[in-house]
Amino acid sequence: MTMALIIIGVVLAGLYAIYASLISKKNNVKEAAAGIDVQLKKRYDLIPNMLKAAKKYMEHEKNVFAEVTKLREAAMGAANYADKFKADADLNNALRSFRIQAEAYPELKSDAAMVTAQQAMGETEEHIAAARRFYNSAVKEYKNALEIFPSSMIAAMMGLKDDYPFFEAAEAEKQAVDVNEYLG
Repeated sequence: MTMALIIIGVVLAGLYAIYASLISKKNNVKEAAAGIDVQLKKRYDLIPNMLKAAKKYMEHEKNVFAEVTKLREAAMGAANYADKFKADADLNNALRSFRIQAEAYPELKSDAAMVTAQQAMGETEEHIAAARRFYNSAVKEYKNALEIFPSSMIAAMMGLKDDYPFFEAAEAEKQAVDVNEYLG
């Protein structure tokens, strides 16, 4: 009788440990996603400052400003992770185009407000990349826990689903840079 109680106790402790581990992994994914959100918010806040600094030099590039502003709003209003990642990739492409066009304005490149905004944007981009790596790592651990026995059985009983996509770079970002395009 005592041996049966010990075995039942060990099994229950093991099940609880798996349950707690699954909850912890799910919360790690949410924390990592929130970390990305914090960095993206910082980037979204920097964009108007950068556009304001550039506006006085790039008056005839209004379509660029409108596009970046529109994509910023779309990224800020994305409803789920997949939409947020897609909108952010589009915004990244627009910002890359903006930076390339800004290169044609020597006065803009030396403007103190623009230099400061670009430095802050560069730092923020590094933080975003680190947050994305942390997110992908947390998602991998969560997905592994959902798929590997015995935690997969407990996850199914808890109703946990694979709702978190990996962050993947946009196709344009995976392409090699054509230096001739810039040196032209």
